Amino acid sequence: MRLSQGQDEEKNRRIMRAVFCFMCLLFQTALNHAEVPDEDFLGPAQCLDQNYTRLSCSKVFCPPWRRCIAGQCVCKTPNKCPQQKIKACTLDGSEYYSMCEANAISCRTKSPTFSHFSQTCKAEEKVDVMVSGSNNVVEIKTKLGKMLVCGNGWNMAAANVVCRNAKGVDRGAEVASNIPYGSLDEAVEWSKECMRVRCTGSELSLAECTIYNPEPIKTGVAAIKCYEETPCADECKKFLCVNGKCLIHGKPCDGVDDCGDNSDEMCCQKCQGQAFLCKSGVCVPHYAVNDGIRDCLGGEDELEVTETDKAIENTFTDPMSEIRGMRSSAESQLQCGIPNRQDDHDQRWKRSAGWEETLPTQIQWQVAIQDEGSIRCGGVYLGGCWVLTAAHCVRPKPKSFRIKFSLWKKHRSQSTTDIVPVKNIIIHHEYNPQTYANDIALVQLEEVQLSDKCMLDNSAVRAVCVPWSTQQFQPNDTCTVSGWGRGATLKWANVTLVGDCEHYFKDRFLAGMECAGDLDGRVDSCQGDSGGPLVCTDTSGLSYVWGIMSWGNKCSEPNHLGIYTKVAHYFEWIRSNTGWPAVTKFNQ
Repeated sequence: MRLSQGQDEEKNRRIMRAVFCFMCLLFQTALNHAEVPDEDFLGPAQCLDQNYTRLSCSKVFCPPWRRCIAGQCVCKTPNKCPQQKIKACTLDGSEYYSMCEANAISCRTKSPTFSHFSQTCKAEEKVDVMVSGSNNVVEIKTKLGKMLVCGNGWNMAAANVVCRNAKGVDRGAEVASNIPYGSLDEAVEWSKECMRVRCTGSELSLAECTIYNPEPIKTGVAAIKCYEETPCADECKKFLCVNGKCLIHGKPCDGVDDCGDNSDEMCCQKCQGQAFLCKSGVCVPHYAVNDGIRDCLGGEDELEVTETDKAIENTFTDPMSEIRGMRSSAESQLQCGIPNRQDDHDQRWKRSAGWEETLPTQIQWQVAIQDEGSIRCGGVYLGGCWVLTAAHCVRPKPKSFRIKFSLWKKHRSQSTTDIVPVKNIIIHHEYNPQTYANDIALVQLEEVQLSDKCMLDNSAVRAVCVPWSTQQFQPNDTCTVSGWGRGATLKWANVTLVGDCEHYFKDRFLAGMECAGDLDGRVDSCQGDSGGPLVCTDTSGLSYVWGIMSWGNKCSEPNHLGIYTKVAHYFEWIRSNTGWPAVTKFNQ
């Protein structure tokens, strides 16, 4: 059949639009990086290219019902959740021991389960959310009745939760509106009170957010417009979220999850408004600072203990309190990164321009690796029956080795020194002695007879924490190295983490390596320090073994740095080989 001229032109237009849309799909990501007007706030392109979201645990913490595996927050099994004092009630009337247990189930089904906390879980107590009327206003139904949501404090993070739940829109809301009460449909009898909500944006329903007690409507009520696919011709010139949502309203790096997956807050050089910037480049809302929940990897958002917020006292339901309890319970199971107090010594670190002798029990995670009677390497205690060292320090003959804890003088034990035989040695399967690639090994200690412990309790011994993210510490951070070197007494020194290590070592610098030192040549790790720890302390005071001394050139000469095995790069290897469930804090 022959097409008319008009039909032919319409066909051509359809073809051209299809081609244009295909080109849009190809260039959307490039537009995200090249045409974002908030580029002064957004971080480098290499960060944006990683497509970080709130489930990227190399940047943020997982909620208690998820755990960090290979850089992603994955669903926990419900039986891994701690039991809480008050039951978690669900929309279908089921009862669980904790919100964690209920949300571990929701995590898998991706549908809301949690309703409220109660000892009885009666149906009339259920918390439900509705979107009503031609204005798409948001209402909450609780045991107090049905009420509007206040426009005061209403933002895109909360609107995204409603659209994700009530409307089934994965990408959340396009607009979070605060509309006048007088503009509502006159034919409907609306509540004269409203309830404020505060959400992080990760919730599956408003029931998981903090909900405040009813108050008179003063500044309007909450309304939404859920996100719809942006026509291809409307190129995303502002910010393209990882989930494909184009930010038509809202701003990146303002501490508000406008995207629905928090990807607009993950790669920031600075923050807009009152948001708080974490050292890892994540912007968190101002009200998350000093709220008792650690949001920044280094804990810098929780440096001050403040009085209880009066607004929190006015809450109708506060799941954040449950989260605080769950995190506290998990963290209490692992003691690492803070030395035990030794009353006979002042354990404070001094600023130093070079190596200094330690105090006798100062570095409580430092161990000495004794090989057939000689100490040539150091190591670091991870807790349980595990020590970490360099692969080039050991060989698969465990009976030849002893591990010495709380050793100060290399050739003389002190009263707190423990000497423990070795049960097993695990050398990284891809260790290359020619290039020092993957220069890392685990030493498993023998258990004390009729015990699952490997030594008796020793107040001069403490485990160091293991980092799970390669972004926990950054170039220019000051960290500490320790070892005996060629001397007789344990020494320590401050070194600086250095970026762009390829500039100094060319193709000898490989994945899984870190360099640190002093470009003036005043401080470096030398022979005899191999296998010993490079320890970095975060803002909250927790110490992590950031590196294991591996190799270097021209010890303590200008422009020559030490090379360390970057421990965070091997976190999954450490966890899988030890089977030790609590090798780290905060992302268990």
